[in-house]
Amino acid sequence: MTRLLLGVALLGKLALCATAQEMLAPPGQVRFESTDYKNILHWAAPSNSSSLHYHVQYKIYGEVDWLNVSSCQGIQRHHCDLSSVTSDTTEWYYARVRASSAASSSKSAWALSHRFNSRWSSRISPPTVKLNSSKQRVVVQVKAPRVLVRKMHNNVDYNVYVTHGNGKEEVYEIACCSHKLTLTELKPKTHYCFQAQTVIPRHMKSSDRSSAKCITTA
Repeated sequence: MTRLLLGVALLGKLALCATAQEMLAPPGQVRFESTDYKNILHWAAPSNSSSLHYHVQYKIYGEVDWLNVSSCQGIQRHHCDLSSVTSDTTEWYYARVRASSAASSSKSAWALSHRFNSRWSSRISPPTVKLNSSKQRVVVQVKAPRVLVRKMHNNVDYNVYVTHGNGKEEVYEIACCSHKLTLTELKPKTHYCFQAQTVIPRHMKSSDRSSAKCITTA
């Protein structure tokens, strides 16, 4: 009888331990955020938990096996850079993350992201714009973020928007590998504003316009 009671007590303790492990909630709001094809997985910590570590895996859509992201195993931050393993713009990917607690040796269930493809989901940044003006001449220099240029192997175009003093707007296209637009014979004592837009022709994507930069000719 004593052995029976001890066995029941032991089973009860094991059940409690198992329940405690199962009670570790998974991370929430698992999502990709991508700018200029830099693909970052984000998530939120489970509620009522602290001092957790996180483990991230990914897979290509249609594949069976999940693969560890080696730089994001046992981390405490709430984001992971997956750019290098999700770089193929023709593929779709999933990622998942789970939490673990060293204190209780417990792990959460996996929390899954939505299906992700950088070609369709990545936001493109507008270029920087620099103006060099003299009398009735201005040189507009545009430059896309370096990470975007590297990813696209310089296959980046630009649109430059010129707003004249009377409100009229003109658009100039700058083809790949050129970063400069020169405008001459501008009207004297006239206000001009310039904005630029990054264009990725092969992906049919473009950025928002940059903030306006303005000059008044001499």
